[in-house]
Amino acid sequence: MARSLRGRTALVTGAGKRIGRAIALGLAKEGVNIVAHYHRSRTEAEALIEECASLGTVCYTVAADLGDALQAQSLPGRSAELAGALHIVVNNASIFPSDSINDFSATSIDENVRVNATAPALIARSFAELGGQGDVINLLDARMLGNDEAHMSYHLSKRMLHALTKLMAVEFAPRIRVNGIAPGLILPPEGRDDSYLESLAHTNPMNARGTTEDVVEAAVFLLCSEFTTGQVIFVDGGRH
Repeated sequence: MARSLRGRTALVTGAGKRIGRAIALGLAKEGVNIVAHYHRSRTEAEALIEECASLGTVCYTVAADLGDALQAQSLPGRSAELAGALHIVVNNASIFPSDSINDFSATSIDENVRVNATAPALIARSFAELGGQGDVINLLDARMLGNDEAHMSYHLSKRMLHALTKLMAVEFAPRIRVNGIAPGLILPPEGRDDSYLESLAHTNPMNARGTTEDVVEAAVFLLCSEFTTGQVIFVDGGRH
């Protein structure tokens, strides 16, 4: 029988908005207490406190700039001090700037790698060093297996996190299971509306767009499947 998640505690990075918020609330519905990380979205993260309380769970908030390695690697320990224990880490936070091979800079690659790949790895390692058993889920991107010419630095950083997910699954086993979720057409980029997603539905075999609930369901499956590690679930309508 699949294990229950009730009573566990999850650190969700970038929990105030978008997919991070959906995962935080989705896990709260499963009885998971939440440590909601934020950088600039303090108001949105703190709104989760009452929302989780209405679901019968507890939410704590913690601020950190994941572009700072020291702040990233201290996040699991700070979270455990707040919540008393930590069982799950969801590395969701990322940056998504536009650049291409024609206009990228060394700085843009460095910034994307620091936030989107190095920080998740440092957080996962620090989580493993706490000594308990648990799970890590890394949020990837369904486009990482192809090319995203308009977001080159971001694309490279997600490819790196994909490789790190496999590496960490081996190195942290058997105490820590590490898996990934690669969303496709789930939410429009900042500044766009749902019509943007509808216009791209034809780019996947399902001829549809997904929802944040689809990502949450994948996360719950991975957290409940005790014999699954090193796996990446593409929630992308088959586009990959």
